[in-house]
Amino acid sequence: MAHSVLIVDDEPGIRQSLRGVLEDEGFAVDAVGSGEACLRAFEEKLYSLVMLDVWLPGIDGIETLARLKALYPDVGVIMISGHGKIETAVRATKLGAYDFIEKPLSLEKTVLALKNAIHQQELEIANAELRARLERADAMIGESIPMRALRQQIAYAAPTGGRILIYGESGTGKELVARALHAGSARSNRPFIEVNCAAIPEDLIESELFGHIKGAFTGATQARRGKFERADGGTIFLDEVGDMSLKTQAKVLRALEEQRFEPVGSESAVTVDVRVIAATNKKLEAEIEAGRFRADLFYRLNVIPFEIPPLRERLEDVPLLVEHFNGEFSRANKRRAKEFAPSAIEKMRTHLWPGNVRELRNTVERVIIMHAGSRVDADDLPMLGGDAPPAASYNFDSYREASETYEREYILRKLSEAEGNVTRTAEIMGIDRSHLYRRMKALGIQSRSGER
Repeated sequence: MAHSVLIVDDEPGIRQSLRGVLEDEGFAVDAVGSGEACLRAFEEKLYSLVMLDVWLPGIDGIETLARLKALYPDVGVIMISGHGKIETAVRATKLGAYDFIEKPLSLEKTVLALKNAIHQQELEIANAELRARLERADAMIGESIPMRALRQQIAYAAPTGGRILIYGESGTGKELVARALHAGSARSNRPFIEVNCAAIPEDLIESELFGHIKGAFTGATQARRGKFERADGGTIFLDEVGDMSLKTQAKVLRALEEQRFEPVGSESAVTVDVRVIAATNKKLEAEIEAGRFRADLFYRLNVIPFEIPPLRERLEDVPLLVEHFNGEFSRANKRRAKEFAPSAIEKMRTHLWPGNVRELRNTVERVIIMHAGSRVDADDLPMLGGDAPPAASYNFDSYREASETYEREYILRKLSEAEGNVTRTAEIMGIDRSHLYRRMKALGIQSRSGER
């Protein structure tokens, strides 16, 4: 679609020449001779761009610019003048003009300025859409008592500088909480840098965290800033901190204590001001007893502990989450939102979700993409299997025993659907393969021979 341009100049010759050039460049062009006519034109049609002369009969270009921006803040305006003054250009820029061009006009420069203004508009629109998507993605959905308590805890802790350790199973939204804590802090306009400690190979994690100098190791062809340095002034989020080696833990401990470190291969220290938020799905006390985690690092990180509830402990939030993900993935895939029947909602509300919110999110996304109909019934959710078995049919001594029994049956059923392939089973369940392996090991489930 051609971008629409309104030329506002009291000289007919300039209006005519500009119109001809811009139409040749593919713009849809209108032209008027005064500021009043410009404002009237916007009552009939919204223009993408305006080329506005400073000197006009009646209200001048600066006043016209101020009124335009008050009514149509997204319009791009390029000022033109035969009597350019620095004061005028500065005032126009403060009022929101994109550029200021002096007469006699260079047609090449004029066209370039318009194209640059269009590019700037497109960037601003894309950034606004990205922010909206991130806000939707970062929304903490749920009105259950555990979620209300969590939001209140975030509100209390976010403005402080205290280190925070977030506990929670995989898929519960630990990164979401970390981002909310950063957003509510005095550092919100500074970087939020995430490090997945479980995903980085042991021989690279030190460089990833602290950076390196050129030649520090094979393949280090240029110097690189580490995550701690990139997070200076902001927040660093150490996800799955329990998976760090003892060697790396020692370096992180020193960085926390001194707020300084040496990049790999360097003898010069880098000083930073970083707030640390860590997260784990492990019981670090047990890891300390087993000699796999440093007690001194634990006490440094665990200043303010957070516990993220698993989805099975807040199943009343499932309908709200389904509605949220239904809208998110419908927009993302340019499809109409599905209608989830009460039977489908009830099936999801009674499912125990071993993969937590991530599994629910993946389930809704799969339905949005793969289900042809506009209505989703319980039978359209075969990936969830049957409803949870009634508690009365089992003689359990504890909730833990009941939960593990159900989880074992669920994993075995999903393994059967995937013909024993653990990788495919993890995809079906919407959880990380490493987490599924750990749960299988804990529940005594053997993987297929040769499966990796």
